[in-house]
Amino acid sequence: MQQQSRVVVVVRHASAEQVGPTDAERELAPGGHDDARDAGRWLAAQGVRPDHAWVSAATRTVQTWQCLADAAGWGIEPEVDRGLYSAGPETALDLMRSTPDEARTLVVVGHNPTIAYLASMLDDGHGDQAASALMTSGFPAGAVTVFAFDGDWGDLDPASCRVVGFHVGRG
Repeated sequence: MQQQSRVVVVVRHASAEQVGPTDAERELAPGGHDDARDAGRWLAAQGVRPDHAWVSAATRTVQTWQCLADAAGWGIEPEVDRGLYSAGPETALDLMRSTPDEARTLVVVGHNPTIAYLASMLDDGHGDQAASALMTSGFPAGAVTVFAFDGDWGDLDPASCRVVGFHVGRG
């Protein structure tokens, strides 16, 4: 059986306000909206068109998704997951493994330190070396890593994806 070629996009929410009624209710800062829209335009220019998305239930991650999707012209509704808010990288990876088989491109929007660890964990070291170096030198708010993955979602494991692009807004 031939392996499936897929795209995985890992996104840290864009810059958020420092305070909110609760941490989960913090909203994006004005610059965060701009950076998320810029990332959406960048993803569209890379040809990324997701057919599934996992987004943390926190306000700032949902807003990041909305800005990304609007700027990129994506019409899909994400699966908003409360557990992704506090998930560690292994739990986030388990969630990604539950992505429907028919999905070809997956976007995950979450929080640090989980998202930075997840991106580093997925990297097999055989992709775009410059993008990998940028990714591992820091994963600031609004950072986006695009990976290629050959396999079924259930086979997504550490070091199973090739970095094909990295983007970060002006911060």
